[in-house]
Amino acid sequence: MAALVRPAEGRMIGGVCAALARRFGTSAGTMRVIFLASCLLPGPQFLLYLALWFLLPSEKSRAATAW
Repeated sequence: MAALVRPAEGRMIGGVCAALARRFGTSAGTMRVIFLASCLLPGPQFLLYLALWFLLPSEKSRAATAW
């Protein structure tokens, strides 16, 4: 499995769905559909998305801190 970082390419808003898709081996489009479908259910999905957006490191910043 890949590391959980927001990719520099292939992101729409924050890159959270693209990061989760890369981590679990699915396409970003599939992960976005799953997220949108989950928003129809009661729960804090939108808040979780925002939290992951701020907590997951970006691929750009991770590459900048590498040796």
